[in-house]
Amino acid sequence: MRRVRPLGRAARREWGPLWATVRAAVATERLRAVPMTLAAVGLTALLQVVQNQSWGYGPVQALGAVRAEDPLPAALLRTPLSLFVPALDLPVWGALAQVLLVFGIAEMCLGRRRTLLIAYVATLGGTLYARIGVAVGPDGFLGLPGSDAQVVDTGPSAAVVALAVCVCCVYRARFTGGLVIVAMVAEIAVKNNLAGKEHLAAIAAALVLCTVPALRARRGAGRQDLGEGAGTRSGAPPIRSWNFRRGPAQRTSWW
Repeated sequence: MRRVRPLGRAARREWGPLWATVRAAVATERLRAVPMTLAAVGLTALLQVVQNQSWGYGPVQALGAVRAEDPLPAALLRTPLSLFVPALDLPVWGALAQVLLVFGIAEMCLGRRRTLLIAYVATLGGTLYARIGVAVGPDGFLGLPGSDAQVVDTGPSAAVVALAVCVCCVYRARFTGGLVIVAMVAEIAVKNNLAGKEHLAAIAAALVLCTVPALRARRGAGRQDLGEGAGTRSGAPPIRSWNFRRGPAQRTSWW
C-alpha cells in the first residue's frame, strides 16, 4: 500500500495536467472537441480503401506518396496528403488508432492550428532528411543508402510520434516523452530502416517547434521582470501573456 501511493503521486505529476485538460474538453465539447481528428481518421481510412483497389493505387501514389528520388516541387505538393496515406505493409487499424488517440489529445491540448503545424513540419522534416541523407550517401554523417531514395515516406506515423513528444514537452510529461524517444531509437537498433530514421527527424523538428517559443517567452518574461524590478522593486512575479495549455474555455497561442 505504501508503494502504491508514491506511484500514484508520480502518475499525477506526469499525467495529471494533461488528463485534466482532456477530461474537461471531452466533458464540455464531446466530439466537437476533435473535429480535425475525426476528419483525419476518416481520410486515412478512405485512402487505405482506395489504394487497395486496382484502380485506386496509382492515383493515391501520384497524389500522396513521397520518395526522396521525387523532384522537390512534386514532393512538397504531395507532403500534406502523405500525412494520411497509411503504409501498405502495416495493419491499417494500428494507424487509425494512433491517429485517433494522438491527434485527438493534441487537438484538445494544443489546438487545431498548432496540431496541424507540428504534424506538417514533422512530416516535412522527415522528407527533407531522406533527401539529404541519400545525397550524402551511406558513408557520410547521417547518410542513407541510395536504395532508400525509392522508399515511400512514413505516412502518418512521423506526425503521430512528433505530436506525442510535443504534447509531453508542453505538459511536462518528461518520462513519457523520453520513453517515446527511446522507443524510436530502439526501433532503429532493431530494424535499421528509413522509417525509423525519419521518425527521429520528425521528433527533432517537433522539439524545435516546442522549445523555441518557450525560450522566447522565457527571455521576454526575464526582460519584463528586470524592467519591473528596476522601477518598483515589488518582488511580484512578471505577468505572462502566454500559456501552452488550452482548456475548453481558454484558447491561447504560442506566437
